[in-house]
Amino acid sequence: MTYVVTVDICIPEGTPEMDPLQRAGAVALVEDGLDAVRAVEGPDGVQVDVLDTIVAVHPGGALLKVVVDAPALEFAEGSVQVLVDELLERTEVLADWTIERCEVELHQDLARESLAAADGPDAPPDDLALRRARHTAGASSAQNAGEGADGPDGAATKARAARARMLELAAELRAFPPAVFGVEADDDRRAVPAESARLAAGALVHATDTLVDELFEDVQVLAQEDATVAECEGPLWHLERLPDRYALQYDARFARRFLVTVIALTTRFTDGSFQHLSCVAEELALRFLLNEATTTLELHDLLDDHVSTALANLADALCVDTDHDRVHHPAALLPFTSWFTPFTEDSYAHPSTTDEPEAAPQ
Repeated sequence: MTYVVTVDICIPEGTPEMDPLQRAGAVALVEDGLDAVRAVEGPDGVQVDVLDTIVAVHPGGALLKVVVDAPALEFAEGSVQVLVDELLERTEVLADWTIERCEVELHQDLARESLAAADGPDAPPDDLALRRARHTAGASSAQNAGEGADGPDGAATKARAARARMLELAAELRAFPPAVFGVEADDDRRAVPAESARLAAGALVHATDTLVDELFEDVQVLAQEDATVAECEGPLWHLERLPDRYALQYDARFARRFLVTVIALTTRFTDGSFQHLSCVAEELALRFLLNEATTTLELHDLLDDHVSTALANLADALCVDTDHDRVHHPAALLPFTSWFTPFTEDSYAHPSTTDEPEAAPQ
């Protein structure tokens, strides 16, 4: 059975954050170490095959996605824990790094089967993004009329819990002060209450995890089928929403680069280092993130006019130094071969996205 294991590894506490050169070195060391392993001996001597890995390094450490074939969830998690522990231990400059999280996520085929098994009036919607948001929110597909705790009182309780969670997550979006969302704006049409700004910020943080997981699953589908988006027969979460004119260019390699771009962008959002959108791929990533946040807010009945305005204010603020039309209108995009090219010399570019793809027809 195929499992996706997410691993967060962090630099030692009290150590200065890594600069771009250190991050480039770290990603090379981690990628080389993982690429050298094809199988791991897990608990009880069970062999677990390593199918694929993706590494995204940020100033405070790295996020790893490791795909393994294991007989059970426990073996997958335990084997990847052993693998990463050994990688850190045998790599001198990473020896003091620590594993903060190592958790298993079901492969999308299994998640889809589980969701599809529900029927009746409360069956999951056909749209995959809505399904994922609903599944993440913990909504029960077993609702029946007059049964369970999901009546009006239960729904209100869930809504309050979702609101509280979004407000709590808002503090993690360190790159944007309330004013960016429109708090205390001079223009009444753009002004929003502080709580609405916090709901928008929290939704973006919540949407980040969902978007990264879904894009990773898109990578897996394309890699397993050895196909482009135009040729892919399996369902995709997001990549089908990219401009159709380049659909034959969206292969697994492109999808990996785009996923790393999303991780790098949202990491700068949360660690406070974001300055401006760096390339076309980041503009597209922002559009996906805003869509995901909107879906999440709608699901929890938290998307009112003020919150919508807060998200729009943020989008406008991020587009000041770039072309607003490119974010919202894909037809205005630069040529495909330029999507990962930094706009300026001071634009951030993750080391894993800087290799130029083979020349593609325009």
